[in-house]
Amino acid sequence: MMAQKKMASAKQGEKPATSAGVSMLWEAAHVLSDRLDIYDNIAANVIELLDEGCTVPFIARYRKEKTDNMEAEKLREVQAAYEELKGVQSKACNVVKQVEKQGKMTDGLLSAVRRSTTIEELEHLYAPYKVGSKATLAERARQLGLEPAAVGLLSQPHTYRPQQLVRPGEEGRQSSEEVDKGVQHIVADIVSKDKETMDTIRAMCKAGHVKLESTKSKSTAKKEKEQENATHKFEQYYTFSCPIKYIKPHQVLAINRGESQKILSVKINIPDDVKTRFLAFCERRWIPRNAPQHAAGVIMKAVEDAYSRLIQPLMIRHYRADLTKTAEKQSAAVFSHNLQRLLLQPPVRGRVVLGVDPGYRHGCKLAVTSQTGQILHTDVVYLHDNRAVREAERVKRILLSHRCQTVAIGNGTACRETEAFFSQHIQQGTFRPLDVVYCIVNESGASIYSVSDEAKKEMPDLDPNLRSAVSIARRLQDPLVELVKIEPKNIGVGMYQHDISESMLKAALDGVVEECVSFVGVDINVCSETLLRRLAGLNANRAKKLVEWREANGSFINREQLRSVKGLGPKTFEQCAGFIRINPISINSSAAKSTTEEEQSSNTAPGKKRKAAAEPKKRTKKAKTEANLTLNPLDMTCIHPESYSIALQFLNRIDGSLDELGQQNMRTKVQAALVNNNVEMLAAELKCGTPTMQLIIDGLQQPLDYDIRAEFEKPLFKKGLVSMNDLKAGTTLTGRVTNLTDFGAFVDIGVGKDGLIHKSKIRPDRLKGKKSLGPGDKVEVKVLNVDPSRGRIGLELLTLIS
Repeated sequence: MMAQKKMASAKQGEKPATSAGVSMLWEAAHVLSDRLDIYDNIAANVIELLDEGCTVPFIARYRKEKTDNMEAEKLREVQAAYEELKGVQSKACNVVKQVEKQGKMTDGLLSAVRRSTTIEELEHLYAPYKVGSKATLAERARQLGLEPAAVGLLSQPHTYRPQQLVRPGEEGRQSSEEVDKGVQHIVADIVSKDKETMDTIRAMCKAGHVKLESTKSKSTAKKEKEQENATHKFEQYYTFSCPIKYIKPHQVLAINRGESQKILSVKINIPDDVKTRFLAFCERRWIPRNAPQHAAGVIMKAVEDAYSRLIQPLMIRHYRADLTKTAEKQSAAVFSHNLQRLLLQPPVRGRVVLGVDPGYRHGCKLAVTSQTGQILHTDVVYLHDNRAVREAERVKRILLSHRCQTVAIGNGTACRETEAFFSQHIQQGTFRPLDVVYCIVNESGASIYSVSDEAKKEMPDLDPNLRSAVSIARRLQDPLVELVKIEPKNIGVGMYQHDISESMLKAALDGVVEECVSFVGVDINVCSETLLRRLAGLNANRAKKLVEWREANGSFINREQLRSVKGLGPKTFEQCAGFIRINPISINSSAAKSTTEEEQSSNTAPGKKRKAAAEPKKRTKKAKTEANLTLNPLDMTCIHPESYSIALQFLNRIDGSLDELGQQNMRTKVQAALVNNNVEMLAAELKCGTPTMQLIIDGLQQPLDYDIRAEFEKPLFKKGLVSMNDLKAGTTLTGRVTNLTDFGAFVDIGVGKDGLIHKSKIRPDRLKGKKSLGPGDKVEVKVLNVDPSRGRIGLELLTLIS
């Protein structure tokens, strides 16, 4: 496989990576190819696109020819790895500058720096030269002038004469023993920085049974009785030992947390046989034939010292750092996957929704939102004390006055009791003639959002507690539009997110949000500034410019008008245009709204306000001179403007028209064209890539209101609930996946406590072709065991309900 990848390299004559004058002895494409198991030429193409300023969503959808149809998830992985390599290049440059400034740079050190592919390797090399750090034993020996003797010992051991190097009165050279010790330190340093030697020890460790072990710390053992409740969750790691090749990411993060809390003691155990084999290799590698006995002994002691003092600790640090980095990446990947599924939950359209933010003493906050998310009513009711009966009538009046039959209950404090209240009154018919159903909604981050500047700007006159209820209602109506207002890390759909690098998690989650918003697409004439910020190619400033242009000039008529917006250059247009939709209905509704506002302004009271209101909005010069103000039906599709000419050629070939986009007539004509010509043939004829041709074919056939979120499961509405005490082993239930982890999936089965399907109970043949479960999936499960005292429910997956 790797040989094929090397042969596939299309970038002939690539130069090693450079960073401000420091040329690295590796190529980024080759390193990414080896690390991520992708072809060299594909890695080089992705690097080129990223360097050009292309975003992951744009590359994933519109540059498939260059990436061999690489999915967005894999592209994000490549992007993250490439950013790491750029960080290594920058760090290498800094290391070289600092060491050269001290006048201590050597050819061997420079070569080692240029070979480094990780920050950890560079830190190891630079540690002795950090300002304020204690000089290493080898550095002290070099300062004594013993380096020529050490180099001579390795190349011509028969010339080594320690007695001749003795200098009475000079510490470190007062005897031949001190000279031997200093020479050993220099040789040990040379050995520990030798590429062949380090590659060998890494290979030996990889082949050996290196283990991660954890035990109960001494401080924990002393305080075990007092701290029993605080430490019991780490009991499974009190006597833990596992080969590093088999350890799970969540175990690494749990052990790291236990160690940071001083509950666990952790170590990496490298077997003794690795040391034995390594010393035998070094004896052959470093001791010349026919070396005098004394010289050979000095070298061998140096090798043993190098292993125990330098190489073994380095390998241990490497394994701990590598295990942690891998675990963090996996945790971020799980979080990203869960966030993606949450953001892509289908919107619940056409319903008036009552959002409920549950609470005890301060009551349950209510907010009724219209079918379009407008706030119709807010209130506070007390459902969990002696006022419950009276408040039930009050809730009924609210539901009846707004003809609201859908209730969204936040899953925070008092959720279970609030759910029981609505379930009871639905069963008793309190809300008749309304057919009320309810749904449990993830409210993570709602309280943080409610006091944010974004919420204050959107709902300035509303109490923060009531804003949370509004957010819960809107999350059900359109999860994507509402959740983009919240920092992704505050949406609780991950494990150990507080134990991993915040910058790594933010980059991963921001990438997922950008991908989801872009692939769903935005209607440029009605979407919010918050949503636009998350679109591929845009940022806060560009989104603000777009909204300002829209407010000053009215609706966008076509995608080409995006070029008229100040601050949106050709590259920005290229990256965002394909994800922006121009919907004629939105244009008409915006125009109608504008007309109404002007009519209202003409009735304003006399004075300055009336004068200001009566003045029509000034249109920009660019808007006045806009040459093309005609609608283009292709602007309603996923087809990128750069491919419009190809799309029109294809339409002409099948005798289709733009008026037929998304209709059955178009689908019939396209399918008829594919009978005699496959996609590859059409792509060759129209001189475009096969993926681009397929995208055009899909874009012409898809209904104009097509939404990729329709492919996912809709929220689970309920009318009643079951108690945990009612569950019995063997009971079959349906539920909704709420979270996915490395060890299994948590499922809401309607009892107030999520059950766990352990990964061993998720058989691939029951996933109906999917790779894994994800938040939002509807499943049928069997109860395996119930432990009410610990609040645990064990489940087995029976089937994924499509």
